Amino acid sequence: QVQLVESGGGLVQAGGSLRLSCAASGSIFSINVMGWYRQAPGKSRELVATITSGGRTNYGDSAKGRFTVSRDNAKNTVYLHMNSLKPEDTAVYYCNADVIGAGRGRSYDYWGQGTQVTVSS
Repeated sequence: QVQLVESGGGLVQAGGSLRLSCAASGSIFSINVMGWYRQAPGKSRELVATITSGGRTNYGDSAKGRFTVSRDNAKNTVYLHMNSLKPEDTAVYYCNADVIGAGRGRSYDYWGQGTQVTVSS
């Protein structure tokens, strides 16, 4: 089994910054893609940013130019650095990982429990 534990959410004023972290633990051989999605009240979950084990990144339109995703493969941890935050960034942020377990079979998709980010105007 694999667990994803997020941290770093909270309340911040518009224009401020936050850093989210997500650490994966458990029966892990390797992790292909790690990333972040978010879901605001009444809206669908949307892509924020993903990063491959090789460092290739992909950003959702709302994150481009303001957010930076990074990862530490040795620690199975992904980070999201968020700058110039706006009230519309308010959402629950979920960590996601595509994990190959210790048995080295197919990969499985795992989600964290979510961390609340609230940006006040």
